[in-house]
Amino acid sequence: MKIDKKKYIYLISPNKINSKFYYNLGKIFATGKVGLFQMRLKKYSFKKKILIGKKIRKICKKNDVKFLVNDDPFLAKKLHADGCHLGQKDDDIDYARNIIGNKIIGITCHNSIGLAKTAIKKKASYLAFGAFYSTKTKKVKYKATIKTLIKVNNITKIPLVAIGGINYTNYKKLLLNKANFLAISSYVWNNKKYKPLKAIEKLK
Repeated sequence: MKIDKKKYIYLISPNKINSKFYYNLGKIFATGKVGLFQMRLKKYSFKKKILIGKKIRKICKKNDVKFLVNDDPFLAKKLHADGCHLGQKDDDIDYARNIIGNKIIGITCHNSIGLAKTAIKKKASYLAFGAFYSTKTKKVKYKATIKTLIKVNNITKIPLVAIGGINYTNYKKLLLNKANFLAISSYVWNNKKYKPLKAIEKLK
């Protein structure tokens, strides 16, 4: 997976898609800072995800952003997405590859070097670690640290994604310690201080 250092943001969708979402997404992508976008919708039907996903894919394509689907390789295939992201409780990477072929498949590794080594053997496209900071998006069961990034960087050249509570006060430390992408969601979509575009612009 090619890495453009300017496009270090890995944006994850809000849990609910409101009327302003698509407009905001286009504005955010136009900043040229987002390399990956993940559609992560837990409470929508498959049919509704298809409708939403088609709109998102168009905006991603227009702005040269890779479009990924969370958890579901079947949905990723149906939407002609660029790939999918798998958690540890989701389908196996080999199973997902049989469905979507030679596309991006990212793996959640929490804070575990062991999980990272397994994902490396299975030829994952990227490895996601976290949570680095406390987050309101989901309950934090695992805590990752800068040491986690350093250790993994010593054993692989696969791109690393940092996730969990990332905002404009703490993001630089992760980039300086070899995180290739910063996964953010609530900082953009649920920010009480800044609108989505302004939140992204704060990340220089």
